[in-house]
Amino acid sequence: MRNTLRGMKGSLDRSPDSSVYLVLLVQSLFASGTHLVAKVAARDVEPFTLTLVRSLIAASAFSLLLLLRGGFPRIRRQDWPLVLLLAFLAIPLNQFLFLFGIRSTTPSNAALLYATTPILVVLFSRWLLGERLTRRKLIGVALGFAGVAIVILERGVDASIEYVHGNLIIYVAVLAWGLYTVLGKRLIMQYGPLDASAITLLIGTLIFLPIGILPALQFDYASIGGWTWAQIVYLGVITSVVSYLLWYYALGRVEAGKVALFANLQPILTTVLAVVLLGQGVTLQFVLGGILAILGVVIAQFG
Repeated sequence: MRNTLRGMKGSLDRSPDSSVYLVLLVQSLFASGTHLVAKVAARDVEPFTLTLVRSLIAASAFSLLLLLRGGFPRIRRQDWPLVLLLAFLAIPLNQFLFLFGIRSTTPSNAALLYATTPILVVLFSRWLLGERLTRRKLIGVALGFAGVAIVILERGVDASIEYVHGNLIIYVAVLAWGLYTVLGKRLIMQYGPLDASAITLLIGTLIFLPIGILPALQFDYASIGGWTWAQIVYLGVITSVVSYLLWYYALGRVEAGKVALFANLQPILTTVLAVVLLGQGVTLQFVLGGILAILGVVIAQFG
């Protein structure tokens, strides 16, 4: 598989259109509320049910998109092992473990752990795709992580022993997301971002169905209100459909390590939204962290 993935690198050497970066900014904006929304939703709905309902919503949305487009793609026999692996990484590992772990830690802890995604993606991309590990890319990753850490530490990261279990679970989800990002390139090149995203989410939902069906059938849906349903729909449609599509669209045009760095803008955008919508004050710590995170993204794009 490694040699096959390395063979795709040539198609990424061309300079990406500036619209790709706009797509990544929009994706970061949509994803910026995920940690907060998931934390609130996970208080009202246990993780097995929440993951299954979220996945079913996403699967329904993707099915509708595929039907409007003209039908479901035919998967080549040789691609099935990769499809099954990506589906397992996407739903049972990434989405379920994130929702399971967020109940036992804080949104700030989860955001800081996810800020290590670019580091993992750069290393995985070097190993599996043969992407160059340049000095500028490494500097960009380091600056990006430092900027995110400064912003998140201002909001408070709790290293209490009670959160260790949740943090470890979240980090397995982060590892799964990093691998999903890198290994998904081959599928994107073969099927395009819509089909690649839809395939992995639909099959991932089928894989998770035997795991989540019993808790989901036993859950008291009357106990949750309209606001919680809105949060579940956000996770199912905005995070699992729109964000995945935009993420995979960009991955088809930019090196994985450069795409992953945009994830570091999410905590920055979350704070910006709080300033605009809630009137939250702007601190020197946030300005410094934001500048470092943005500088890291910009430097890496020229690496």
